[in-house]
Amino acid sequence: MRIALPATLASFPPGTNFRPPRPRVATPQPAPVEASKPQTPFVAPQLSAEESSTAQQETTASLAAAEKGLVATQGKSLNAAQSDMVSKITGFMGDARGAGATGDWTSARTIARKAQLLAEELAKSLQ
Repeated sequence: MRIALPATLASFPPGTNFRPPRPRVATPQPAPVEASKPQTPFVAPQLSAEESSTAQQETTASLAAAEKGLVATQGKSLNAAQSDMVSKITGFMGDARGAGATGDWTSARTIARKAQLLAEELAKSLQ
């Protein structure tokens, strides 16, 4: 019985490790990096001057109440849940300030109110 080998294999002496050349695979080109991403359009409800002023005042009041609640926790030993609440409150406060800075007083008021309510819950848990 005789096995016919391809010409490329027949020319190598027995016992040598022949490895066929690896096929060349085209590597995908990386996507071009944009120099600057365009800003996402900002959509905020249109408020009248009076509504905007009211929303600003309510935002400020809620942020002050939340800040007061955080000050009450200073120097106290907090458990993991309470520490998590403090983190969430400060995050909400930052988000509310950011929304206010962009003029989105509706969102700022809502987020500040969340911070205030969490601060009230935190105060209750400390008693």
